[in-house]
Amino acid sequence: MKNIIVLVITAFAASAAGYILRLIYARLNLKSAEQTSKKIMEEARMISETKSKEILLDASLVVDRERKEFEHKIKERRQSIQNMENRLNQREENLYRKMDTVDKKEKDLSKREKDFSSKEHLVSVKFSEIDKIKEEQKKILEKISGITREEAKKILIDEMKEDAKQSAAVLLQRLEQETRENADKKSKEILSIAIQRVAVDHTSDITTSTVQISNDEIKGRIIGREGRNIKAFEQATGVDLIVDDTPEAITVSAFDGVRRQVAKIALEKLIADGRIHPARIEEVVEKVKKDMEQHLKETGEQAAIEAGIPCSNLEIIKLLGKLKYRTSYGQNQLQHTLEVTWLAGAIAGELGLDVMFCKKAALLHDIGKAVDHEVEGTHHQISADIAKKSGESPKIVNAILAHHEGFEVPSSPEAFVVATADAISAARPGARKESVERYLKRLEKLEKVVKEFRGVSMAYAMQAGREVRILVEPEKIDDNQTQILARDIAKKVEQELEYPGQIKITVVRETRVQEIAK
Repeated sequence: MKNIIVLVITAFAASAAGYILRLIYARLNLKSAEQTSKKIMEEARMISETKSKEILLDASLVVDRERKEFEHKIKERRQSIQNMENRLNQREENLYRKMDTVDKKEKDLSKREKDFSSKEHLVSVKFSEIDKIKEEQKKILEKISGITREEAKKILIDEMKEDAKQSAAVLLQRLEQETRENADKKSKEILSIAIQRVAVDHTSDITTSTVQISNDEIKGRIIGREGRNIKAFEQATGVDLIVDDTPEAITVSAFDGVRRQVAKIALEKLIADGRIHPARIEEVVEKVKKDMEQHLKETGEQAAIEAGIPCSNLEIIKLLGKLKYRTSYGQNQLQHTLEVTWLAGAIAGELGLDVMFCKKAALLHDIGKAVDHEVEGTHHQISADIAKKSGESPKIVNAILAHHEGFEVPSSPEAFVVATADAISAARPGARKESVERYLKRLEKLEKVVKEFRGVSMAYAMQAGREVRILVEPEKIDDNQTQILARDIAKKVEQELEYPGQIKITVVRETRVQEIAK
C-alpha cells in the first residue's frame, strides 16, 4: 500500500514538474516570439519607409517631367499663336492696301466712264454727220451713173453670182482631181495591204506525170502481149501512157489532172504488186478511183476550212478537191482560189464590206474549172450555174459572172472586190509564167534607173521590188549629198516606173580601211 502511495505521489510530482517545465518553456518561447515579431515589424517599418521614399521620389520625378513637357507645349502653343497673330496682322495690312488700290481704281474707272460718255456722244454726232454725207454722195453717184441704188445692187449681185459660179467650178474641178488622186492612192494602199497579208506558194503543174521504174524490163510487162495491158490501162484510166526510150521512166499524159493522178497511182501500185494483166488493171484502177473520191472530198473540206467558209454541200466540196489537179496558165487552180478568197476577205475588211459574202463568192468564182472539160460553156458561166443549183443568192451569182470584164456588170461593191482579188492573184509576180517575165523586167528597170545617177556604184532590188539598196562611192558622195540623192532617185522612180504600193530607197555610204598584219 505504501508503495502504491509512493508511486502515486511520485507520479503526481513528476506530472507537476513536467507541467512547470512546459510552462517555463512556453513563456520563454513567447518572449522569443515577441522579440522576433518586434524585429520583423521594425524591418517592415524600415522597408515601408524606404519604399515610400522611393515612390515619392519617382512621383516627384514624373511630376517634374510632366511639368516640363507641359511648359514646353505651352511655349510652342504660345509661339504658334504669336505666329498666327503676326500673319493675320500682315494679311490685314495687305487687305488695307488692296482696298486702297481698289478705291483708286474705282475712281479712275468712274472718271474714264465719264470721259467715254462724252466721247460716245461726240462719236454719235460725227456718225450722224457721216451718214448725211454718205447719203449725199450716194445721190450724187446715182445722178452721175444714171442708175438707182437698187439697180446697182442687182448688177453687183449678178457679177458676184457669176464669179461664185466660176470659183465653184474651179473648186469642184480641183476637188474631183484630188478625190481621184486620193482614191487611187487609197486603192493602191488597200491592195498592197491585202497582198502583203496573203502569201501563197503556186506550183506550175504540167500535163504529164512521170512514174519511175526500177528497170526497163517492166516496160514490156506494162505493154503486154500485142499491147493488151497498155490498151486496158488507157481504156480504164482515160489517159495516154507513153513508153519510150526514156530510161527507167514511164510518162502519163492527160489534160485532166484527176485522171492523170489516178493513172499514176494505179500504175505505181501495179508495178509494186507485179501482177499486170487486164483484169488486175481494172481492179486496181477501180480501187484507186474510190480512194481518189475520198481524197477529193478531204481536200475540198480542208480547202473550205482554210478559206474560213463553212460548206456542207458535198458536190461543192468534191469540185473544190478537183481544183487541186487543175491548172490555168501554169497556176494551180486550188491555190489560186484560196488566194482570191483570202484577198477578197482582206480587201472587204479594209473597205468595211461583207467579208463572208466576198470570201464565199471568191471560193466559188472558178468552181466551174473543175468540170469545164466535161461541160460546155465558159468557166464563169459553169461556175454560176453550179452556184444556182447549190441554192446561192443572185448576188453571189452576179459576183461570179462579173469577175471577168465584158460578161456581166457587177451589181454590188462586193462583186468588184471579187474581180479585183482575182486580178491580183493572176497578176501577182510568180503566180503565172508570163507575169514572172514582166516582174523581172520591172526589177531590172528599177536597178537601171538607180544606176544612172552619179556616184552610185551598185544597186540591188530587194523584197520583191519593194526596196532598193544603193551603195555609193564615198569619195564622190558625202553624207549630206546622200539625202539629196535618195530624194532625187525617189522622184525619178515615181516618174518612170509603174509599181504597186511603195518602194523604199536606202542609200548606203561607207568608208572601209584595211591593213595587213605581217
